[in-house]
Amino acid sequence: MTFVDEVKNAVTPRAALLVIGVLGLQLLFIASYVGALHKPTPTDVAFGVVAPRQMSQQLVDRLDGLPGGPLDPRAVSSAAEAREQITNRDIDGALIVSPKGRTDTLLVASGGGTVLSGALEKIIAQVEGSQQRAVRTVDVAPASADDFDGLSSFYLVVGWCVGGYLCASILAISAGTKPANRQRATIRTLVMALYAIAGGIGGAVIIGPILGALPGSFWGLAGLGALVVFSVGMITLALEALTGIVGIGLAVLIIVIAGNPSAGGAFPLPMLPDFWRTIGPALPPGAGTWVARSIAYFRGNAVTGPLLVLSAWAVVGTALTLLLSMRHRAGRDDDGTETARAAGGSTAA
Repeated sequence: MTFVDEVKNAVTPRAALLVIGVLGLQLLFIASYVGALHKPTPTDVAFGVVAPRQMSQQLVDRLDGLPGGPLDPRAVSSAAEAREQITNRDIDGALIVSPKGRTDTLLVASGGGTVLSGALEKIIAQVEGSQQRAVRTVDVAPASADDFDGLSSFYLVVGWCVGGYLCASILAISAGTKPANRQRATIRTLVMALYAIAGGIGGAVIIGPILGALPGSFWGLAGLGALVVFSVGMITLALEALTGIVGIGLAVLIIVIAGNPSAGGAFPLPMLPDFWRTIGPALPPGAGTWVARSIAYFRGNAVTGPLLVLSAWAVVGTALTLLLSMRHRAGRDDDGTETARAAGGSTAA
């Protein structure tokens, strides 16, 4: 047997294609993470301005014209309104100008990401210094002392996502990569739901009572975790039902390669490049991270949209998994048995 024949026996065409696919995922991983995170710069950060009427618009224009466009400023009627908008996650910070003194107040929310609140402090300090004014910072929604850089919510959601697609992958490949029938697909869906509930509660126990890393509602976080795990697991099952083992790679592409760097975890969304800032809220890691931070630091505000995103992934994944399983009713089962549902009879190989 020649060396070429040995190579052909050792590496089948299918294996070669899978290796090429893995290489592609590896390169995309590097490009996505480095592209998103190598140079975080605040851009168009939603920012409120509370100032006397005669100078409000002038200050908004000055902040809007800063080099690089770090802020997206808008006039706010009062300090109380600014605080409420930050708590509702409509804006990320606000400058309250003192009409009498020369010391103004910067409102930030480090619970939404300490990197972003720190960047706002630097920007406003430079602006105020150029006008011979001082600024003091007030943290409206401070991150927990045990939540370094506000990353705990992100890592919590990443763990839920990893559990979701690993569990789905094991369920799918344990007896073949495609659901053979509706019964098997239904069983896998039910198992995925039970696993999601256990994973959600387990993650909430670890992040809250055990480590004390995140404040907020225990059951709120547990419910979020169950939804994240289930949505990721079901879309993975659907992709595997559609494309076989390639579906695992597609799930990694969506959740890990595209989803994690765009989630706003390491750096909040306003500090990411446009592409990642756009896709992040539409993917499970980004939607989950946003909701986890809202539960922990923002009284559960602004969660409707992200929860609908997660629910959409769960519904689409479940529907595709069950619908795609129906096409195997008249095909070959995973154990090699031919089935036919013609009128009045069946055959077996």
